[in-house]
Amino acid sequence: PAMDYAELAEAAAEKMRLYQQDPSGWRGCRRTSEVSVSWRPSAEFAGNVYRGEGILPASPLDVWECIKPVAGGLRTKWDQNVKDFEVIEVISDAVSVCRTTTPSAFMRVISPREFVDVVLMKQLEDGTMLSAATNVEHPLCPPRPNFVRGLNYPCGCFCIPLPGEPDRTQLLSFFQTDLGGYLPQTVVDSFFPASIAGFYSNLTKAVKQLKA
Repeated sequence: PAMDYAELAEAAAEKMRLYQQDPSGWRGCRRTSEVSVSWRPSAEFAGNVYRGEGILPASPLDVWECIKPVAGGLRTKWDQNVKDFEVIEVISDAVSVCRTTTPSAFMRVISPREFVDVVLMKQLEDGTMLSAATNVEHPLCPPRPNFVRGLNYPCGCFCIPLPGEPDRTQLLSFFQTDLGGYLPQTVVDSFFPASIAGFYSNLTKAVKQLKA
């Protein structure tokens, strides 16, 4: 029922805020000019939760325009890990159930995946734009034979305004994904930091193009 989806989405957003406020236990694993990536063991499943933090050269609205999880949005154009994004059911203005498909990755070691999530979008009092998501099942989305069904645990992004710097945005993102299938842990552990670095790099190019 719609109510359950909305509650799950709110709970995922609450987890995001807890991650944002809890600095303990994060271990750095990758740093580029655009992002610093850290991780800690997940409390949700047997993998890790990853944290990406970087400053983007654009306003929060421009960054949000590039990352917001909507049908026909820009994300499928610039994010190499998102092949297709579709809204399965709109629950409310802020909440929808979505399916994301990802291409094969890591020199095809990781085959195409699909994820079904409930997604919440909201603006906080300080102007921060937040998207949060977590895995759900939906009757219109049975698993498809040519995809491995992966599971996103509470994950999402904060687009945080920087006081006095209208053309710069802090982007804090949390990734917590069970890719499913039978992948060696070493592949998973090297895939995520590289993937997050690529996400920030491609997003930086996308926001510059949006402004151009």
